[in-house]
Amino acid sequence: MAGFSYADAMNIQLTPEQKAFAQRAIESGRLSSEDDAVRQALALWEERERQRAEFLLTLEEAKASVARGEGREITPETMQQLAAQAKERGRARLLAELNTSR
Repeated sequence: MAGFSYADAMNIQLTPEQKAFAQRAIESGRLSSEDDAVRQALALWEERERQRAEFLLTLEEAKASVARGEGREITPETMQQLAAQAKERGRARLLAELNTSR
């Protein structure tokens, strides 16, 4: 069959609460059908899993950086220094934006 996939044949049973939630969204016009609700839920799940994978990759990169001795010890003093540096960069960026908008 052209255009047929196993996903097309998937049968999903919503709980009564999920069904009522989807129905309210359909009635309000936010969704067109329960199928639309499932598609949106899967899209959100996919995005969350993508973000999770990116986070885990970043975490592994950070661990490797620390293992190479590239890390920075975080103490109350270094946090204050980092905050001061961030404020200074923000002020400089804001000043630059104000100067270019004149």
